Amino acid sequence: MIEDEPLIRMAIADDLRDAGFHTLEAANADDALGILSTEASIGAIFTDIDLHGELDGLTLAWIVKDRWPPIGIIITSGKRRVERDQMPDQSLFFPKPYAHRAIIAALARLVS
Repeated sequence: MIEDEPLIRMAIADDLRDAGFHTLEAANADDALGILSTEASIGAIFTDIDLHGELDGLTLAWIVKDRWPPIGIIITSGKRRVERDQMPDQSLFFPKPYAHRAIIAALARLVS
């Protein structure tokens, strides 16, 4: 879960844990890349586009797809819409506000 707003990150991370997902949290793309480099068990990421730091979530998604192709990707934003051709293949986009149950169901499909 990559989200720079702590309360949003904590809320969805708690819901993901309650749904049975092993959930790691990062506040920005650099932190997420550090985690991805050391955690071989990651099956999917869920990232906001608008993150603090040099890389946004969309750039992060492309890096993840290039370095770790099997990892599923869910992208979200409350500020902009993303077209299919702007995201890596087989990535999913959910506009904010999103239903936590929809995210949980999508993640379950990505990691199954």
